[in-house]
Amino acid sequence: MSVKPELYDMIRKPIITEKATMASEAGAVVFEVSVDSTKPQIKEAVETLFNVKVKAVNTVLTKGKVKRFRGNLGKRRDVKKAYVTLVEGNTIDVTTGL
Repeated sequence: MSVKPELYDMIRKPIITEKATMASEAGAVVFEVSVDSTKPQIKEAVETLFNVKVKAVNTVLTKGKVKRFRGNLGKRRDVKKAYVTLVEGNTIDVTTGL
């Protein structure tokens, strides 16, 4: 079974923060995803790439802040995070690469 390349573009990287670690104790994994991806697309991508069953997907869209750099105004990029809850018994080890 070949994996579609756009699935790798959709899920950018895992997010490893204190809050994400607390979510992993509840069976959830946090990923940074592309801004235009939808919940069903994220679910399909995670199930295909990691061979796990996904229970639910919750997303958070963080707008980029306006910051000043060397006197000029600039804007950070928008970031979309996906909290992927896995079915009991499934795990994803985010410390290893794909």
